[in-house]
Amino acid sequence: MARSIRQYSGLFLVAGVLVLASGYVIVERMHSAHEVKLVTEHSAVPDVEVVTPEPGAKMLALTLPGTIDAWYQAPIYPQASGYVKMWYKDFGSDVKAGDVLAEINAPGLDAQYAQAKADLEAQSAKYNLTVVSANRWHAMAQSQAVSGQSVSVADANRKSGYAEMQASEHNLDRFAALEKFKTVVSPFDGVVTSRDINVGDYVSAGGGEHSASGDANQMFVVSDMHRMRLFVSVPEVFSYMLKPGLTATVSVPQFPNKVFEAQFLTVAKGYDPNTRTAVTEFTIENPDHLLWPGTFASVHLKAPAEGGIWQIPTSTLVFQEAGMQVAVVGSDNHAHFRSIVVGRMADTRTDVISGLQPGDRIIRNPPADLLENQEVRVVTPAKGYEREDAEIEG
Repeated sequence: MARSIRQYSGLFLVAGVLVLASGYVIVERMHSAHEVKLVTEHSAVPDVEVVTPEPGAKMLALTLPGTIDAWYQAPIYPQASGYVKMWYKDFGSDVKAGDVLAEINAPGLDAQYAQAKADLEAQSAKYNLTVVSANRWHAMAQSQAVSGQSVSVADANRKSGYAEMQASEHNLDRFAALEKFKTVVSPFDGVVTSRDINVGDYVSAGGGEHSASGDANQMFVVSDMHRMRLFVSVPEVFSYMLKPGLTATVSVPQFPNKVFEAQFLTVAKGYDPNTRTAVTEFTIENPDHLLWPGTFASVHLKAPAEGGIWQIPTSTLVFQEAGMQVAVVGSDNHAHFRSIVVGRMADTRTDVISGLQPGDRIIRNPPADLLENQEVRVVTPAKGYEREDAEIEG
């Protein structure tokens, strides 16, 4: 009997242990399911960081590349075909208006000039003969010895002879002017910045090519450098600052410790469709000829910024089919996409012209799967992340 009781007690003990184990498993599974449910519900609402728009800068500063050119720059082409007899001004020579740069030996032109002189003498002789003939016909007409028709023909011959003589005079004047072009002179005070000829080169009237090398487009280039022109291509988003009174500071590679001042002159009132920039011209005084034509320049512009501009991190921008947008968190903690109009864009900051209000909570780095009116959870990033992000943007 005692043995039977002990057997039954062992069975009850095993059964109790099994019941307890089963209960523990069931409770654990229920707890895990509850945890999974909580995690799933929490994950369904994305965590987002928000920023508020900041007022744009009061002053706008930018640096652009530019090109410095001479105030006046004249490529000199020959107007008489022939061979270069001698050149007198080399690279870098200071010249005055009318100084002789080169002389051209043009035997063909000389022959044409001599022919024009001979033609004029022949036409003058013919004209004198028509005058004598016309006077004789008029004398005979007074005695009724000839008809009026004959007198009219004589007068017409005289007028024709005079016209031909005038044509020969004009032709001679043309060749006389071309003879003067055998001497090439400077058109104004300046510096010879290019010489593309040598003694013996053949130059063709108007073109400047010579048969030996064939690579010269002109004989000389003379540049007036007492004042320089600075050309800058300014993006259209900054064109509002281009107005009289604007001053730019200019630095050039050859004078790293020197700054030049440039004054706004004019702007092309049109944009290049390929670059969306407008050519802007400044002037720089250059009395010592420190600046040379063709110099690359770094142009620093500074002007008051337009009012009503807000700045937001570029990481908040959303590119949608509807255009540029941002995701804004409403008072109900739901995300709403809002269209904006942007101004200038940089790597970390973007100017917004319209579409934002002070105090808007804008989502930074919005998730790619974020939907309109989706619930979000606003969180504050860890200090390390926040500081690192600020350093990147700063």
